[in-house]
Amino acid sequence: MVITIVVLLTILSVGLFGLLVAGARRQQAALLDHSFGLGFGIGALTDFLDTLGIGSFVTSTALFQASHYLKDERKLPGTLNTMHAIPTAFEAFFFVTAVRVEPLTLISLVLAATIGGLLGSEVMTKLNQRWVQLIMSGALVVTAFLMMAKLLGWISLLGVANHATGLHGWSLLIGIIGNFILGLLMSAGVGLYAPCMVMVYFLGLTPLAAFPIMMLSCALMMPISAVNFIRHDRVDYRGLFGIIAGGIVGVIVAATLVKSLSLTALSWLIVVVSLWTSFSLWRAAQRHKNSF
Repeated sequence: MVITIVVLLTILSVGLFGLLVAGARRQQAALLDHSFGLGFGIGALTDFLDTLGIGSFVTSTALFQASHYLKDERKLPGTLNTMHAIPTAFEAFFFVTAVRVEPLTLISLVLAATIGGLLGSEVMTKLNQRWVQLIMSGALVVTAFLMMAKLLGWISLLGVANHATGLHGWSLLIGIIGNFILGLLMSAGVGLYAPCMVMVYFLGLTPLAAFPIMMLSCALMMPISAVNFIRHDRVDYRGLFGIIAGGIVGVIVAATLVKSLSLTALSWLIVVVSLWTSFSLWRAAQRHKNSF
């Protein structure tokens, strides 16, 4: 099964890259422009942290806000999902081959998240800038509080006595429905890692089993949902290929070179940044409301 997954991720990544190149040409955006270097730095940092379990959506959104990187925030969810799709596939390569999960559990939960992401991306492409800002603001608050729960040890306590590597019966059905909902939310900018971890811990899976489930869910869902974002021109191509290249480097460095690194202080900083970015997006949404 591992070989099948690796082949599938490779095909999806190559296919997505081809769609992005075609989309950039359609928008007359350069593949290599003056923003390539900045994009490379953003991708390397955010996907480095993502591989270590911090997540990439919060950090990417904060960097975009701080640098005014995006000119049209309606493109924020689509850009997040496309820029991290290929680096996340590289993450999945490392974790799917290293941690065992029963095939039925892994495949069914991953497919559920993928279908949810595809449907959610179609909805997101219909929303105006104010609604995207409000949804992203709420997503960042949810993510920040889940990160706080993880840092305080509340999430890990849920799975401390769990040893199962697969779900069955009602637990499997709940997991499928839950991951479908998380796929819907991820297309709106809510990171899947922390809530997926909470869910599988509640259902009785061993903590290590969360990693291949959540990373493979993202690795398959993001390129498939990206098709809708590309089709509706909800992707910002400025520096995008630099972000992808930097992200791949960040994943490889984190997965192969970093053996022990304390990220507690940095994680708390990201919680604060997430809440501030959420407030900034909410304030921007209010300005758009008052301008009508």
